[in-house]
Amino acid sequence: MEQVGVRLPVGPQKITMKNIECEIRSFLTEKEYKKLITFFKKEATFLSADEQITYYFDSKEDLRIQKNDTFAKIWMKKGKIHDEHREELEIKVPREDFEKLEKLFLGLGYSVEIKWFRKRHSFVWEGIDVAIDFTRGYGYIIELEKMTSVKEQEKTVAFLKKKLSELHIPLTPKEEFAKKYEFYKKNWKKLIKK
Repeated sequence: MEQVGVRLPVGPQKITMKNIECEIRSFLTEKEYKKLITFFKKEATFLSADEQITYYFDSKEDLRIQKNDTFAKIWMKKGKIHDEHREELEIKVPREDFEKLEKLFLGLGYSVEIKWFRKRHSFVWEGIDVAIDFTRGYGYIIELEKMTSVKEQEKTVAFLKKKLSELHIPLTPKEEFAKKYEFYKKNWKKLIKK
């Protein structure tokens, strides 16, 4: 009788976990934002343009829920916000479950710390995930992201910085992002109404 199953490799195997998100970002002017969308529509693979609503919870880790035009998700990033590389865990669920996710975390004792309302254009460009964003009350941003292993994270960040430089966009210092983030965190309820 023939056996059906999974064939396992023999001998030591090298398994590389690509669970480290390497990401760099810069603030843009409205003119740069429009120019980059046009550039990437010609030079990259266009994935989507969608509306995102993201809630950050008051958790020890960077814990968020989000819904966009096609699905919802829970995700957690370890490390500090705006770090160039962090471990990331993401779970996608149907879009209509977003409110259930909020109730779940509120029921567990978390509260919503910040809400973000974003229009995102997503592309893949030379193996890099590119997001061109406009976030209400926060501004225009480009993000270059690539998932990698712990071993490759520094090399990947250097590669992303080189690619950003090729776009003639200066890297915004982390301190500037931290300052703007703290301002938004304190004032988001007023800022999103503008």
